Amino acid sequence: MSEESPTNNRLDQLRQKIDALDLEILERLNERARCALEVAEVKQQEAGDVAPVYYRPEREAQVLRNIMARNPGPLSDEKVSLVYRQIMSACLALEEPLQVAYLGPEGTFTQLATLKQFGHAVIGMPMVTVDDVFREVAAETCHYGVVPVENSTEGVISHTLDSFLSSSLRICGEVVMRIHHHLMIAPDADENAISKIYSHQQTLAQCRRWLDGHYPKIPRLTATSNAEAARRVIEEKDAAAIAGEIAAEIYGLRILSKKIEDLEDNTTRFLVVGREDVGRSGNDKTSIMVSTHNQPGALYKLLEPFHRYGISLTSIETRPSRTGMWSYVFFIDFEGHREDDNVRKVLDEIDGDALEVKWLGSYPRALAT
Repeated sequence: MSEESPTNNRLDQLRQKIDALDLEILERLNERARCALEVAEVKQQEAGDVAPVYYRPEREAQVLRNIMARNPGPLSDEKVSLVYRQIMSACLALEEPLQVAYLGPEGTFTQLATLKQFGHAVIGMPMVTVDDVFREVAAETCHYGVVPVENSTEGVISHTLDSFLSSSLRICGEVVMRIHHHLMIAPDADENAISKIYSHQQTLAQCRRWLDGHYPKIPRLTATSNAEAARRVIEEKDAAAIAGEIAAEIYGLRILSKKIEDLEDNTTRFLVVGREDVGRSGNDKTSIMVSTHNQPGALYKLLEPFHRYGISLTSIETRPSRTGMWSYVFFIDFEGHREDDNVRKVLDEIDGDALEVKWLGSYPRALAT
């Protein structure tokens, strides 16, 4: 019998080390879960007759940032944050499973954003419209909602902004996702027999140049969502769909071409809406809605205090007001939290000059992953 080679001995030693590490990780994971259950007990005692709030976005953001800052590698910050997001999601589910409404159906990028923000232990509730998401959260049939608000290619999603005009919900967080579109067909379909391509109108716009180059004569038909487009190609064997990878997985489709979006940095921003205010995380944003007097210099007077107090604006959008013809409201996002001194001073000044200032929420900035 031949002796084992030094390579095999080394491999066995490494496998034994991995097995030992796995057991240690398992022990630590369950220790963390037990600690989470103790946190739930403390919150229940402190809340008394009021329902306790188990999920704190600012605390979760602080944990993830701390982990990423201390990450020595070789795992990337993105991979480490993904792992810890799932750990926190599983531990939170022991305290209380979160129910989150999102703009559906299943297979949309909004569902992906929901999973990125809350982890896979969340109970997702797909909704037909943005209004439905707001309505379910306001009715307390779910804890939070996730809706798209802005795409780097196609701009703001006005319907989401308009939903805040009559809603009392708060913005509790944001998710920023790089969006990749793929061309897909049914697994048994003939890729040479494609006679139509389905997708959401924004997706078709984001892939216009690629489609012009590869399928210039094929009709492009709009669907209510990319997921709906993916569902249709199961029934229509001569059709293709443009959607995300999650849609291909859910509906069992075959991807013909990957990453067909015209711009590589195509990114969508999503908002998390809820009923509670969010505390400071140390790296926050604030969103407000302002209606001003219809007079010369109104916009300058609105924006000047931000410059004076050194607050950086990240977004400003204009929407028609529902109170009168040619009247507008401004949606403004800026760095900082409502409790910060300089932010408080700016809001006080604006409130004195504007017709109305509606605070939409202060929340942790999206993680750079």
